[in-house]
Amino acid sequence: MYKNIAKKVLTIERDALSELIKRVGADFNAIIDDMAKIKGRVIVTGMGKPGFIAQKISATLSSTGTPSLYLHPAEAIHGDIGRVTKDDLILALSNSGETEEVVKILPIIKKIGAKLIAMAGNKRSTLARSADYNIDVSVKREACSMGLAPTTSTTAMLAMGDALAIALLERKGFKEKDFAFYHPGGILGKRLLLKVEDIMRTGSSNPIVREDLPVKKVLFAITRARSGSASIVDRKGRLVGIFTDGDLRRHVESDPDLINKKVASYMTKNPTVIKKDKLAAEAFDILRSKKIDEIPVVDGFGRPVGLVDVQDLLKAGLV
Repeated sequence: MYKNIAKKVLTIERDALSELIKRVGADFNAIIDDMAKIKGRVIVTGMGKPGFIAQKISATLSSTGTPSLYLHPAEAIHGDIGRVTKDDLILALSNSGETEEVVKILPIIKKIGAKLIAMAGNKRSTLARSADYNIDVSVKREACSMGLAPTTSTTAMLAMGDALAIALLERKGFKEKDFAFYHPGGILGKRLLLKVEDIMRTGSSNPIVREDLPVKKVLFAITRARSGSASIVDRKGRLVGIFTDGDLRRHVESDPDLINKKVASYMTKNPTVIKKDKLAAEAFDILRSKKIDEIPVVDGFGRPVGLVDVQDLLKAGLV
């Protein structure tokens, strides 16, 4: 029984979206051009359930490079309309196009001089007739069995809002790196913005030892640094190898006395390295592909300046 109700709701909303596609005409291009050219923000407003959709549209616009804010129409008529300037563009949502709180702010918007785009379900409504552009989001019926609860109508608004945001994104040439800039806390943002120098271990946490030191002293340095490896350098301070926990395990069985011998005999020579200005994501890709846990960070002269451990990438949220 309930499964069939769910299928019916989804069918009604799917059919409404199919009808919506047919209404995307030439004026849509003009709308996108105007939205791209404004000096101010796209201010999205709506009351009730359309208000929630308006907030989502505003958030999507903001995260894709178009400054935007949500304006509650009831608060607008009590002073918040002062946020609107002539350089802004208003996107107003109302299924009936006669929502009292929305209609009340229309004359003020006109007086301010901001352009108005209506997203309404009635082309002959006050909102639609007052707008510079009208986006028809009318639906034949709501998915609610009583035809009362906003369901199909808000789905149409949400989908059209996404269409506006993505078309505007393309119009502005918004790229993956731009998306990352507005999402620094997400995985994509971290992969495209976080540098090796932001997470590498330095100072006392980055053990650097001479190649002529005995393994025992190298192990002491690793332990003090709470690290899993030490960078091995020559007399000029250039990296010549790395000594890891894995190197110790591989050699201790065949040579129990290795802790008293020079680390140069047991280190991994010419290890894979990375520069500090590289992306942390590149360090992760190297560690994963080579199946290693640490990678030394070197400067332009081949001197170690840091160390990236897989644990550092875990803490940074890249893994």
